Amino acid sequence: MKIVTVVGARPQFVKAAVVSRAASEENITEVIVHTGQHYDTNMSDVFFQEMQIPKPNYFLGIGGKSHGALTGQMLEKIEFVLMDEKPDVVLTYGDTDSTLAGALAAAKLHIPVAHVEAGLRSFNTAMPEEINRILTDRISRWLFCPTEAAVQNLLDEGYGNTCRNHHVYNVGDVMYDAALFYQKIAQPSRTVLDLLDKQSEFYLATVHRAENTDNPERLCAIFQALDEISSHKAVILPLHPRTRKVIAGMKLPLKNIEVIDPVGYFDMLTLLTHCNAVFTDSGGVQKEAYFFKKLCITLRDETEWVELVEYGYNALVGADKVKILDAQAGLASKRFDFSTELYGDGTAGEKIIQRLVVGLR
Repeated sequence: MKIVTVVGARPQFVKAAVVSRAASEENITEVIVHTGQHYDTNMSDVFFQEMQIPKPNYFLGIGGKSHGALTGQMLEKIEFVLMDEKPDVVLTYGDTDSTLAGALAAAKLHIPVAHVEAGLRSFNTAMPEEINRILTDRISRWLFCPTEAAVQNLLDEGYGNTCRNHHVYNVGDVMYDAALFYQKIAQPSRTVLDLLDKQSEFYLATVHRAENTDNPERLCAIFQALDEISSHKAVILPLHPRTRKVIAGMKLPLKNIEVIDPVGYFDMLTLLTHCNAVFTDSGGVQKEAYFFKKLCITLRDETEWVELVEYGYNALVGADKVKILDAQAGLASKRFDFSTELYGDGTAGEKIIQRLVVGLR
């Protein structure tokens, strides 16, 4: 069996590595295509060695363009790869333009598509990611869901195992597999170790989503709240240079917040392990907070991870300063049992490969 895996960003490599390890144990041939959608200078040889991730067989070098241009150019180049490689299945992850382009290229060539993280919905079609999710699910044969809520979303949309063209499975979340695997081997940087020596207690924050960084009113409210919080408990904020530049131009308060450069995955795992709680607009970090048994305050108006909100592990506060501060004030009184397996048992990668092997016989 031959699989072509299409990825376009560093987090997708981490997810794909989970399935790659399971595929190698079954002696399955895997060809990895990196579209280049998000070029990351941290993705050096050291990145692949430390993360134990297979290096891409193809690097397409497509990035820095509009959504339409990205998707169109990736579609064209991925099609050439697929015609050369002739895989049995194309694996896609998540909700990027690379995800949709890989699925479309395969579907046009009548190659079955498997979508990992299928069924997630924010119900906000103004988000490009939501469009990518919906369309990728529609043209995928195997829909590997991370949660029961994702399965229910697909059933509500008319999918189901009674339909010959779609097979829906709750396999658990590959990011949970990854967190368990990498927690054992993570070696944090000197920068993060020095921070931990200085701050015995702290909140971890991340702000990167365009709905916040491109909206001055939202960004101002978030940073005013974080600055006020950091006056009585440290807030560590890994911040992208672009967002830092935007903040500097707006003269937002940063005097109390511990702003650091973006960190790698191992450093992020270390910060999640030691923080008291998390403030974020990242979908992935919301889940990782739960994996590390930390409550999360989400700086968005909706989330794909509705089960975290339903069980009380996650508070949706948007970019409302008062709601952010109220949610932070309530953290001290919250004690939760994190033993519920909302995202599977850490064997999602194995289950995905098992389903594909059976399905392609």
